[in-house]
Amino acid sequence: MISLCSLAHRMEKPEPEQPPHSRPRGNPLARRGSRDNPDVCVEFPGLVTRESCCRFTCELLKHILHQRHQLPLPYEQLLHFCRGQQDGGEVVRRPIKEALDSRQCQRALSDLSELMTQLDVFFTLTAVPRVLLLLGGSPINPKEMYVIDMEGIQVGNGEQSLSTRPCLRQLFRALFLADPFSDLRSSGLMSLVLMVQGHRDCAADWFRPKLSFKVPSRSRTLSIKLSSSEAEAATYDSDEYIWFQAPITLKGFQN
Repeated sequence: MISLCSLAHRMEKPEPEQPPHSRPRGNPLARRGSRDNPDVCVEFPGLVTRESCCRFTCELLKHILHQRHQLPLPYEQLLHFCRGQQDGGEVVRRPIKEALDSRQCQRALSDLSELMTQLDVFFTLTAVPRVLLLLGGSPINPKEMYVIDMEGIQVGNGEQSLSTRPCLRQLFRALFLADPFSDLRSSGLMSLVLMVQGHRDCAADWFRPKLSFKVPSRSRTLSIKLSSSEAEAATYDSDEYIWFQAPITLKGFQN
């Protein structure tokens, strides 16, 4: 004879198992800081060359100029339209054609090309821990500041290091996931000043040393922190590494 207690025990339904806690969604390569001052952190799985670091800087410079509406189209598209128009083989829509014909467009593309060429030279002369893109306002008090922080990168030679292209894909995938520009309001045209940190004895003759420059602290800031997962990053003596300023100021243009 079955007791009432055992019958009740059989009729009890076992509690459903709780699902395991799911891992937080998101990419560990694209972590954001506060809403006002977000950080994008990218960790490369190996050593990186100086040439790659220069390429990261140039690609981020072009990307930020377009995202902040200082260029009406991405830099490569503007160059493509300009060359096609000069060769007579490219049919360009009228608004774009008028923009390409403008003096501001020609100057912006020329200055940007010159700046990237000189950055390429600078990266061959010295290690570069950080680059600042100061947008709007003045270099002392810009409206927006973009910090390319490469202090955590372990530099290697070409044979030991990662290829540039997959590193760029990883970098821009992290930017896409972090989406740091979506919260920013559309802005008018602003000037951009580039500051680059290098060794005081690097013999750079195009960039101008700015011994008294201090990194602005009250601007809206986006920090893009690049690092390597292998080995220890280099250390930089603050007395030996100083800021250099590009002698040209980039000025954007719109349609």
